[in-house]
Amino acid sequence: MKANVGTADRSLRGAVGTALIVWALLGGPVWAWVGLVPLATAILRVCPAYSLLGLSTCPLKKS
Repeated sequence: MKANVGTADRSLRGAVGTALIVWALLGGPVWAWVGLVPLATAILRVCPAYSLLGLSTCPLKKS
């Protein structure tokens, strides 16, 4: 799959995902494990929802 998550988007997803997972590990609500989703999209640089909607936050590469 082609990367569709840009640098700023990736950083925000990583921070939010990590914060939610830490919260879940420290006794937060079970739903905080949803942080795995933004963390995975940050690591893989691919967001399935973006693909379905035809969106991308990656800068255009000029050749």
